[in-house]
Amino acid sequence: MNKYNLIPILVLLALTTLAHGASLRLPSMFTDHMVLQQGRALPVWGQAAPGATVNVQLNGQQATTTAGMDGRWTVRLKPCLAGGPYALTVTAGAETVTVQDVLVGEVWVCSGQSNMDMAVGSANNAREEIAAAQYPQIRFFTVEHVVANTPQQFVKGSWSVCSPQTVAGAYAAGYFFGRELHKKLNVPVGLIQAGWSGSPAEAWTPQETLEANPYLRPILQYKFDDQQLYDTARKAFDAQMPVWMAKMQPLDTGITDEAKGWSKPDADLRRWGSMPVPAMFMHSEPGLYLWGAFWFRRTVEIPADWTGHALKLDLGPIADFDATFFNDVQVGATVTDAPETAKISRSYQIPANLVHAGNNVIAVRMFTRYNEPGFVAKAEAMQLLPADLPQAQPLPLAGAWRYRVERGVPMKSLPHSPIPPNSNWAPTKLFNGMIHPLLPYAIRGVAWYQGEHNAEHAFQYRQLFPTMITAWRKAWGQGDFPFVYVQIANWLHRQEEPSDNTWAELREAQRMALSVPNTGMAVAIDIGDALDIHPKNKQEVGRRLALAAEKIAYGMNIPYSGPIYRAMKVEKQRIRLRFDHTDGGLQVHGDELAAFAIAGADHRFVRANAKIDGNTVLVWSDDVPNPVAVRYGWHYNPPCNLYNGAGLPASPFRTDDWQELSEQ
Repeated sequence: MNKYNLIPILVLLALTTLAHGASLRLPSMFTDHMVLQQGRALPVWGQAAPGATVNVQLNGQQATTTAGMDGRWTVRLKPCLAGGPYALTVTAGAETVTVQDVLVGEVWVCSGQSNMDMAVGSANNAREEIAAAQYPQIRFFTVEHVVANTPQQFVKGSWSVCSPQTVAGAYAAGYFFGRELHKKLNVPVGLIQAGWSGSPAEAWTPQETLEANPYLRPILQYKFDDQQLYDTARKAFDAQMPVWMAKMQPLDTGITDEAKGWSKPDADLRRWGSMPVPAMFMHSEPGLYLWGAFWFRRTVEIPADWTGHALKLDLGPIADFDATFFNDVQVGATVTDAPETAKISRSYQIPANLVHAGNNVIAVRMFTRYNEPGFVAKAEAMQLLPADLPQAQPLPLAGAWRYRVERGVPMKSLPHSPIPPNSNWAPTKLFNGMIHPLLPYAIRGVAWYQGEHNAEHAFQYRQLFPTMITAWRKAWGQGDFPFVYVQIANWLHRQEEPSDNTWAELREAQRMALSVPNTGMAVAIDIGDALDIHPKNKQEVGRRLALAAEKIAYGMNIPYSGPIYRAMKVEKQRIRLRFDHTDGGLQVHGDELAAFAIAGADHRFVRANAKIDGNTVLVWSDDVPNPVAVRYGWHYNPPCNLYNGAGLPASPFRTDDWQELSEQ
């Protein structure tokens, strides 16, 4: 017998061995306590011995199919009404798998980054919420974190029944969302939890989707599946970094004409922001990834008995160089052109003749070309005290300082570094490992909370986010299912004056995604936390998400959105704004409307007056006689207080033409 005659026999032996050794296998979504989607055809799938006859039974109905040569099989059960518990029985030959305690109700996928996967145990009133979580008809399926180079077939995870013993680790936003739906609909609710802290939207987007879009395709150049290829690319990147840095890092050519006078006590501060000091600039103002010149000012009240005494000004290390002024007179500078300059503690003497009782102004011009800009000191190290009065209590300088950018080069214009193969930042890999294995499980829709990671590329997000939504719907094959999402919340310090802002641009990109059919947005601009990028009030986040779902998914005739900007009209020195979703009429929470800014043709925005006029808002400023544009809530943490009669906040917006702007 020659070797060619042996081939059919070897194949037959292999198949026979596989058949005897194979076991019936269901994905981990098909396990005890699962929830199936009511009113939809129900795909059930798994693996068995090749060619095996597979029979699936649920609540009086059954379906039969034959496993393929690769062992895979799929059946579709007819739609079911909400109810249970049932048993799902799957038989293949002599093998049987029975799934117990199966409910039929509403199934939602909860996905995104850290504000979605933040646990109930970290939310407001966690102890009380956990103790009260007696909802056996709410079930959680938690997808394990998986980074995958290619689309996976089986997901890792398990179902759990909501109880005080299980809810602490459940997604807080998802749980409160599901709890609202359970109470309103009075049916079981299954929440598939598939999120990962810090992940960008491109990590959740299929590769073919990014490849098909010329604008999004460049994202894939940072994706590596092979560790050796990544290591090579990383070495090349690191070797080029000094060249790029040298090209990008600015030289200090002196104070610009516009900035002359910024150290004067009576300088105009209307375009200056405010931030807590000490802090690194990128920690307090993530949108200002700049090298260049920055000014900081602080007014201090000098006691009368300090008059006529020289003072010692301690500022700690500053990145990188500084020129420091007291009442418009330079009292010190550290300008050594080296990265190590940022480690030098600044301590300057203020001559006695500059010191007077009452208000005095410290101004620091900071120039950075190597390090992240900012004050590096500990708070207690920043102080002002008399040089010759040892008993005097020093004046602490930590706290709110005014700041303004003189000129800068964006750090984000540096090339993007390669992304390691196992990183949850890697494009497409979370879709491959955590979303694709869920397909084609029947769902009602998706609840999404993500965007913070993409804020530095907000312009790109305008295409990326809608493209991702469309790709998920196409992959699931269940039509344009509802997709509700959270607009990122307020965070960081309050800024007194208008300025360009990446988080505001990201919120705008999210608002624009409402043009995608069957989407709804929960505005969270009023329930964030200045000190925590992960605000704990996930109860209200879940409630607002549920309102959007109740309208979009279930057709309830309810107010479900705060006011959304629709149109503007210039009326002499004022601009009139019109909104959708003014249910119950526009309202102000507080004494007067805040967070509005207005600009003329020079596009310089200033704080504006605003008042409600019927279902419109009138905006104006005496400093802008010929207004052309309005912005609302255009900052990280704006004092937004425009609502509708349903108590839902208006989304931040701008009326100026976004097409004129870019992420440059």
